[in-house]
Amino acid sequence: MPVKVKGALPAKAVIEKENIFIMDESRAISQDIRPLKIAVLNLMPLKHDTEIQLLRALSNTPLQVDVTFVCVETYAAKNTPISHLNQFYSRFSEIKDKKFDGLIITGAPVEHMEFEQVDYWEELTRIMDWSLTNVTSTIHICWGAQAGLYYHYGLQKKLMPEKVFGVFEHKVKHRKTPLVRGFDDVFYAPHSRHTEIPLESIKNHPDLQILAESDVAGAFLVIAKEGKHIFVTGHPEYDRLTLDTEYRRDLDKGLDIQMPVNYYPDDDMNNTPELKWRSHANGLYTNWLNYYVYQVTPYEL
Repeated sequence: MPVKVKGALPAKAVIEKENIFIMDESRAISQDIRPLKIAVLNLMPLKHDTEIQLLRALSNTPLQVDVTFVCVETYAAKNTPISHLNQFYSRFSEIKDKKFDGLIITGAPVEHMEFEQVDYWEELTRIMDWSLTNVTSTIHICWGAQAGLYYHYGLQKKLMPEKVFGVFEHKVKHRKTPLVRGFDDVFYAPHSRHTEIPLESIKNHPDLQILAESDVAGAFLVIAKEGKHIFVTGHPEYDRLTLDTEYRRDLDKGLDIQMPVNYYPDDDMNNTPELKWRSHANGLYTNWLNYYVYQVTPYEL
């Protein structure tokens, strides 16, 4: 799929080296087509890495996608230069009067805090309210999924005895739902989190449906309002080495961190991890764009 981004975005060069079709603004405007407008609220600390991961995930459909990266205004990013944000990101105040076909709200490393204690919680709630009228469908990822389930449906998170960390096996439920079309009965996906929304509280909510779950990691894929809200509790967009980077970072900090499960061959961190979740990650985003954005969104936004 041609993904449209700003021409100088550093992530563009990385994606192009993978032979993924990235289109800059100058070429896109020459095509007589209305691209899908997707906003990405990037709350992750390493924004460059997340840009690459999500652009890659959005790259497996013939549809043209115009991506707008968004950052919050009420918190100053510590790991991304302000010059990068000023050049390649929009603030919510700059897009609040616009409409988008889709929105992605990423995770964030703030799960030990109560939602209301997060510096940008009030701004995030305004964005989630705005999405109800200005966005056709929203995907919430990891902490973003917990935040969305809490804000929209009142579900409380809980702290896990130890970090849910590794690559876990999941089983598909409700196979006829288009979001999991083409999925195998069992598939893998990475998780990296200290908290969860309990499986039973999701199952007991009349407006929520679990489409995939893990015996170990709990609910993975949850849908509401016929796809208006989609919640992904893991990180299917992660690269091969993202969990490795997180693990080595925490070891260097002297944290009591367990090795990511089902990740390193022979549980040896010197071995290159096997990439066994990419096809389902691609399928998830392709199905979302096709069935819950493209086929639902109006031609005139």
